[in-house]
Order: sequence, then C-alpha cells, then structure tokens
Amino acid sequence: MPTPQNSQRNLCFADSHLSAILVENVEDFAADGIVVNLSTEVILVEGEVDTQIQPWRSAVLRDKHIRRADRIVVLKVANLENLGGVMLRGWNWFGHIYDGFPRQTPLYMSSIDSVGRVTEDPFVFTRERTETQKPQEFEIKLKCWWSPNETDCFIHNEHPFLEVHTQIHGIGRMQKFRKRDATTVYEDVIMAPGFTHEPFCIVDGENMWRYPWHRYYADLESIWLAVELHPLD
Repeated sequence: MPTPQNSQRNLCFADSHLSAILVENVEDFAADGIVVNLSTEVILVEGEVDTQIQPWRSAVLRDKHIRRADRIVVLKVANLENLGGVMLRGWNWFGHIYDGFPRQTPLYMSSIDSVGRVTEDPFVFTRERTETQKPQEFEIKLKCWWSPNETDCFIHNEHPFLEVHTQIHGIGRMQKFRKRDATTVYEDVIMAPGFTHEPFCIVDGENMWRYPWHRYYADLESIWLAVELHPLD
C-alpha cells in the first residue's frame, strides 16, 4: 500500500521539550524548524527563488513549503526550561551502553528510531563519486545526543554504518584527530543549529567504512541528531 501524502508521526524521542516528526511522501508541506533530507534526491523549498536541500543535509525553515520529498524529519526545541533533564525523560547515560565509557562524562543518548529503508550508493554518500554505480539497501536509524557545555564526547573511529550529524540546539564541533589523543586534533567542524556536516568516512570494502579518529565536543549545552545508514545485505 502506498504511503499517504504528507504522512506524519512523532519520532520515538520526541517529547514536551523536543518536537521531532517524520514526514513521508512529502508534497507542498509547510515546515517550521530544522529540516533534514533523509533521501538520495535534492528537495526544493519554495521561495522567490526556490532553494535546495541536498541529500542527507539540512536547513532551518520558517513556515516554508517543501515542494516534494521522499522523507524528511522536522526538529525544533519546543521548551528550553529544564531541557537538560533528558535522563528523566527516558534518555540513557552512554556508559550504560558502551562499556568503559568515562563515568565523569555527562553524555546521554535517546532511544533509536528506525524510519525506513533507502537505496544509496555508499561512494556517493561519502562524496567519493557523484554518479550512482553500485546502490545497496540501508536501514535509516535516528537518535539524539545531549551534553552540557565543555563536554568531551569520546574519541573513536569505529562504526559499522555510515553517519552524519545535525545540530539541533547549542554550539559544538565535530573534531578529527591523528591519534586517539586530544592534542592531535587537525580539524574542527563547527556545529550550529540546523547544520549537518559532510561525512567523515570513506568506503574501505564491502560494508566497511574507514573513519578518522573523531569526536563531538559540546562547547555549549547541545542536542544533536545522528543519522545512521545501516547496510542490510
């Protein structure tokens, strides 16, 4: 059965503080908030001159109509008061999930929402080529993170999936390192609300991705979205 036009549902981590909706089969949809394009096609936003949101990228819209899209999420902080009480709204401290995570690090993760499947060429996703040659099927999973200001969110380089991040609230940075050592940082990607960074990885074999040592660092209290593409074959 085809998906109804502008089919909507709340994402599993939406609550009274964070509005987060999934919209599918988008047609002339009025969006107000951070819009993330969860598809392989460019989407158009109406205006005196129509603007584009590239695949797996985002924009901050103010009651603007999206002409057409396969799948988007719209995110907006609805209530700032006590926003940081995520641990009382069902979010997990990351150390409960990742063994050995530093106990003094206040990094919290929302539940994970699977929002559908997509056919994507991983080399196109990573910008290693521009034309699709070897598409494959992925499951799209979304989750959010929260940390207070000046939080080191852990240097790592292993992911069994493709990922990008979108800043929702606050200011932070995605950083790259030569080694698992904060003094070896060689690139800062500043994350402001509505911004999605370029992929950090390259394709390194069949369903294998090579990431540099990297981390998120929260300069100010931050909430950010992780968009993950998990291979299905």
